[in-house]
Amino acid sequence: MTQAPTPTADTVRRLLSTLTQDGRQGAAGPDVRPVAEGGEHSTWWVGTRQVLRLAPDRDTSLRRRRELRLRDLARPHLPVALPASVAHGEWAPGLAYTLDTRIPGGTAGEHEVSALGEDDLAGLLSGLRQVPVRQAETLGVPRAAPRSLEALRRMAVHAAERLGAADEFDPARTAQLTAPAAAQLAAQPGGAVLVHHDLKGEHLMVSADGRVRGVLDWTDAVIGDPAEDIAGLALAVGSPAAVRAATLAGYGARPCLRGLWLARCDTVIRLADRLAGRDDSPLPLLRTQLGHAWEAILLERATEFREEGERDGEGEAGRGDEDGE
Repeated sequence: MTQAPTPTADTVRRLLSTLTQDGRQGAAGPDVRPVAEGGEHSTWWVGTRQVLRLAPDRDTSLRRRRELRLRDLARPHLPVALPASVAHGEWAPGLAYTLDTRIPGGTAGEHEVSALGEDDLAGLLSGLRQVPVRQAETLGVPRAAPRSLEALRRMAVHAAERLGAADEFDPARTAQLTAPAAAQLAAQPGGAVLVHHDLKGEHLMVSADGRVRGVLDWTDAVIGDPAEDIAGLALAVGSPAAVRAATLAGYGARPCLRGLWLARCDTVIRLADRLAGRDDSPLPLLRTQLGHAWEAILLERATEFREEGERDGEGEAGRGDEDGE
């Protein structure tokens, strides 16, 4: 396979010059700089209002092209902004680019989500349930089978032991999730919805007053288990806020607790992998996510889960169980 060229500032300026229609950029062109100093420089700020994303390979190109159509499908159902495409095409043979509007605000790591921001997240989760699944599949959004929480639990128990030996985590905490509980928290049939599948802090745009203004990067979206997005929010904004948002969105105890434990198992496993040299994610980020996922929530005081279809107003997830498609 042909090696993709490494984008440079000159690469970006040449591409932008082909898109100029009104001549306002001038000879020097707009101010361009990579979003991150490391990596392959595949994402660039263009001035103060636009973001240029350059796909590094053909698989990413396919997902970026699909993302353009998916954002248009999802946008009417969501209360938060999604980037709008200004232009798109190829920056190298077979490699796609998208020039998008920039959503104002900082990331969830820069600004704390307020109570009103939790309402925004609830609206996001509710809106994702309203996006027509069949239309999303027509666009090429794949289906993803729910993960086995029992298999993940066993991996997390072993990972927690390694973290305990490294004085990073108390492995006894994983005992809260027993094998019977993991079985009880299995994903329910008929509950697949559109799932963003990458709701990490850097993809949530939060204003200084704590409102969630937009959601970035829909390239990993799938039709699947909504608990995955609850898990993503737990890592990004903390488990209590994630569960409160999911509850406001109409999710009951089972999907909320499933999302919580997906997040907890994932963070333990990823941090153990990082310490063993099998993951190159920044250690501070993994430790922050671990802390967020393991924050205690009121719902954990319950010793039994309500049967599907039962309704009451108690606890943080008392508005009913997961709906179907």
